[in-house]
Amino acid sequence: MTFVTHSGQAFPDLCSLYETNCCQIMRKILILGVAVLHAAISFAQDTLKTVPVLHPAEVSHSGARAGNLQEAFRQGRFDGSFRTYFMRTDNAPDLSDYYALAAGGSLRFRSSPYYGVSFGIGGLFNYNLASSDLSVKDPRTGALNRYEIGLFDVKNPKNRSDLDRMEELWLRYQWKQSQVTLGKQSIQTPFVNNQDSRMRPTAESGLWMEVNDLKNFKIEGGWLWKISPRSTVEWFSVGESIGLYPKGLNPDGTGSGYPENLKSAGVGLLGVTRQAGKHTRIQVWNQYVENIFNTVFAQVDYTRPLKKEHALLFGFQVIHQNALANGGNEIASKTYFLKGGQSNVFGAQAGWQRHGWQALAAYTRVTADGRFLAPREWGREPFYTFMSRERVEGSGDSHSVTGRVNWQTKDKKMRIEAAYGHFYLPDVTNFALNKYAFPAFRQLNVDVRYTFGGMFEGLRAQFLYVWKGRIGEVYGNDRLVINRVNLSHINLILNYIY
Repeated sequence: MTFVTHSGQAFPDLCSLYETNCCQIMRKILILGVAVLHAAISFAQDTLKTVPVLHPAEVSHSGARAGNLQEAFRQGRFDGSFRTYFMRTDNAPDLSDYYALAAGGSLRFRSSPYYGVSFGIGGLFNYNLASSDLSVKDPRTGALNRYEIGLFDVKNPKNRSDLDRMEELWLRYQWKQSQVTLGKQSIQTPFVNNQDSRMRPTAESGLWMEVNDLKNFKIEGGWLWKISPRSTVEWFSVGESIGLYPKGLNPDGTGSGYPENLKSAGVGLLGVTRQAGKHTRIQVWNQYVENIFNTVFAQVDYTRPLKKEHALLFGFQVIHQNALANGGNEIASKTYFLKGGQSNVFGAQAGWQRHGWQALAAYTRVTADGRFLAPREWGREPFYTFMSRERVEGSGDSHSVTGRVNWQTKDKKMRIEAAYGHFYLPDVTNFALNKYAFPAFRQLNVDVRYTFGGMFEGLRAQFLYVWKGRIGEVYGNDRLVINRVNLSHINLILNYIY
């Protein structure tokens, strides 16, 4: 069976493609499982079995007591997931449309803690079951695909099957409710986070600590020296990881030259979160990207309870950035953050909630002091106005206004969100304050999620529809339209977690 889009683009027979790739997928599952199991058992047998027991054994994940370190590994836990993802982008007439169907999975092993020490290892595989040719440029504009390639490997659009990655390999020490982790892992911060909206999330390698034993306080932070961004299969140094996604323009309008030209020893992060009473939450973060830039982030969220289980919601956030040294490279055309540059951002949110309903209005202002810069390879923006499938990173002197309504059932199995926003960016010719020459736009998102139960326990489904319309001028340049505005974008996702 063959399907044809309105633009004349044909879909292949997906059933036949599935059958063709089924054996390869099962082989990947077996290889990944054997590799993880072999690594875990070998680590236990070769390194840990001779360590003596000096204290009472700790309780494992299964509830049994480990008498030694080898038993801690044997009583460890496997878990994993499978994901199938269909994505479709329908651009304006006369511009290319795209689609992709991906399938993959992950497998992880975590030992039980013994004297507070545990070990984790995990990997992920991914397949392109069917897609447009994501390496071909649009004939009218010369633009490459933007969204669908994110399901696979942005560095190699022709890569359809060699999409494996070691996701986790860490050693952890836990005490009470706190822990410190060394190695490959996944962390969540305002600017470095997993942004898990494709086939694989962003992962980091470094030393990370979480302190959770202080009353009403959480302190977390560490040092990262390697990053494997979402939509890639390799690990990169901090400097190399910036510029894997579209690089944008220098303030003078020339192409940015920072990809593969940035030097940095790593990223230092420190965050403090305080619960001030029952209704106020305060968090302060600092992100130090050695030799490139520094970001300070603060946010306050307040919930005011009303009668009959109603509540009002308020939030405020502020961000300040400044360049460090030469911003990554002493040559201005090859630097990431212009020497002496800075940016300032202010955001606010207000809303109402009752039972499963929530309504929110938000505003973000990036001042004209300079572009707000945050490597897109590292995570999504922390703004109240953030809407999936677009960002205002790279802009200065911009205004964002959004409204959203959320509803979920009492059992929380179904959740629906509708969001609409206007994003007023500088003119596309104002390169100093519009890094990606992106026109002002408006956007509608409809996000439906359902969690199954019973015999389908572990299965989760998501449907995301995105529409984006143009507000700003593009001066007849369709390259500023394709994959940016005047489009519809559909996502169908099935996740099975075990």
